[in-house]
Amino acid sequence: MTERDAEGKELDLKLIRVIRNMVKELYGSLERDIVSYGLSGETFQILEFLYNKGPQPIQKISDTFSIPSGSITYVVDKLEKKGFVERLPIPGDRRKANVTLTAEGRSYFDNIFPRHVQTISDNLSFATDREKLELIHVLKKIGYGIKNCEGNTNNDG
Repeated sequence: MTERDAEGKELDLKLIRVIRNMVKELYGSLERDIVSYGLSGETFQILEFLYNKGPQPIQKISDTFSIPSGSITYVVDKLEKKGFVERLPIPGDRRKANVTLTAEGRSYFDNIFPRHVQTISDNLSFATDREKLELIHVLKKIGYGIKNCEGNTNNDG
């Protein structure tokens, strides 16, 4: 291994540590924000999904967040008891229902979502817009590269 290869690998390790630590801090801050509204991360994700995408079949929510069907039913039941969501039958299929925000759920999320977005903006305010755009580009490049190389375990070229 050349000295340049060793330096590159050290840089890769440093980058991974920096990304891991930044993500830990960012997600910790966002989780604390979500908990301050009396919600779990999973519940918040589901409410946000319904808020931004409209009514959704339970199965789609389950698939989107990789929540087992039994667990998603439990979470939706809890949100229904709080008055945040309701199940609407899908015409022609009595076995399926769409989950939608109630007026109370929409009003609640109208109140907390802008504050959550502000928390995100506050957390990311340490970088300029130009740096954010560059970071988006670089992270997508790495992500797509990994995705396109999946299954290729031979890293020798």
